[in-house]
Amino acid sequence: MHRRLFIDISSHGFGHLAQAAPVIEALARMRPGLCLTIRSGLPAEKMRSRIDAPFEHLAGRADFGFVMQDAMNVDGAASGAAYRAFHADWEARVDAEATLLRSLAPELVLTDVAYLPLAGAARAGIPALSMCSLHWADLFAHFFGGERWAAPIREQILAAYRGAECFIRLTPAMPMPDLPNARAVAPVAALGRDRRGELHERLGAAAGERIVLIAFGGFAVGLNAAAWPVTPSLRYLVPENWKIARRDMAAIEATGMDFTDLVRSVDAVLTKPGYGTFTESACNGTPVLYVRRDDWPEQDCLIAWLAENACCREAALAAVGGGALGEELERLWRKPRPSPPEARGAREAARLIASYLP
Repeated sequence: MHRRLFIDISSHGFGHLAQAAPVIEALARMRPGLCLTIRSGLPAEKMRSRIDAPFEHLAGRADFGFVMQDAMNVDGAASGAAYRAFHADWEARVDAEATLLRSLAPELVLTDVAYLPLAGAARAGIPALSMCSLHWADLFAHFFGGERWAAPIREQILAAYRGAECFIRLTPAMPMPDLPNARAVAPVAALGRDRRGELHERLGAAAGERIVLIAFGGFAVGLNAAAWPVTPSLRYLVPENWKIARRDMAAIEATGMDFTDLVRSVDAVLTKPGYGTFTESACNGTPVLYVRRDDWPEQDCLIAWLAENACCREAALAAVGGGALGEELERLWRKPRPSPPEARGAREAARLIASYLP
């Protein structure tokens, strides 16, 4: 008899997919024949490029995280209004989610990291798990804890997370003192193939040129890349939707390579603090130049872990956007490179999830 797992992956950027995909693949290998239904607001083709296991895609989103101005900044007013609207009819929303889950009849629900499906699963009598390096209750409290309207909303969010059988806390992660059901696992990261020679050939890059991957998790960011000075020894891979036409810049999508292969094959990654890019870069042995985010509480634990496990350096957004990227990269490449950490977390999380399946 085939078992069904319902998975909800947040579409707040690409980081939640980067976390979930290796775990899903490891679980599919452990439990052949497991039927997967995955709901996400991310495009199906993006998800299939990351998840090498058959699944049914259900378009939709059960959380929004925060409304973003860009890759680096939260729109506080819009996010607060969105949370108040989302929780204004909370009980009816949970009832609707429970009805959906009953119709799908999974043996288990897993989220990264929406809380509505957990509340819906509890009401439907279906076991549920969540996993992530953060949860929305802590981030909500960081931004809105001082507001008079916030306490009931935070309690509803926390109650949903606490009602799960287990919250799988992916290393590195925020502390999560309010979740007694949290269980830690090792870092989760997809490992790519070293295709450096092939990448150079596709870009027409000379042997001595270095290639830098610009990765900000699916959000736009004000780097002013089109105005960067040309540095003969550097080439950049940038998102296609930036629409930059320069000889030293190529679209990531035009390479035709998996993202994790690119991470493994480039000379550096320029990014913001985010779980997926940090762990994948570290575990693939790729140096990281990062731009710190203003007022994002998760970044401290991520940066501390990266500093211990990878060649990395912080750069100011003004320096990068002002054309000093080449100098910042040279400083990065002069730093020592520690041995890459082992990405054991996907197997550990998969074993834990499998233990809750019939």
